[in-house]
Amino acid sequence: MTYQAVNEIFETLDADFGAAEAHGIAVGMLCVEPRADVDNWLQALFSDVPSIEEEDLSLLNSLFEQTRLLLGEDNEDYEFDLFLPDIEEPLFEQIEALRVWCQGFLYGVGFSQSNSDWPGEMGEVMRDIIELTKIDSDADDEEDASALMEVHEYLRVAILTVRDYFLEASQPQSH
Repeated sequence: MTYQAVNEIFETLDADFGAAEAHGIAVGMLCVEPRADVDNWLQALFSDVPSIEEEDLSLLNSLFEQTRLLLGEDNEDYEFDLFLPDIEEPLFEQIEALRVWCQGFLYGVGFSQSNSDWPGEMGEVMRDIIELTKIDSDADDEEDASALMEVHEYLRVAILTVRDYFLEASQPQSH
């Protein structure tokens, strides 16, 4: 499954968002609740779930379920990655996709968790992600490309922190 193929589904549906933001929403939801349902994700994406062709719906379901697997605590290799345009795409498109991915992630977390008083490292991560929603996509040199790669890698690791926080919070407390 390619970013472009998934993004085309959202364009066809005339959605207000693209593949990156939709993936961010899925990741946020799944970090908070690993058993989140693909139907809840689709409802978060579309107030009225439109008539989606079976092939497209299957691709969206696959994206959601693959994301669930890659975020799973059983995935020791941590192959999870942000679903963003390829590195060959223009830099401003990559940066904009990263920005809206962060917006989607925050929405996904908020969709499933209303608490915004994050402790310690979790609070730092969430504040960083909020700041990344303000990133300027007006960039075009190698230094900007390198910075984008660093931010991308930081987010991959930061998502582990978020996931682990919610996994730990959901465990029964022993006395």
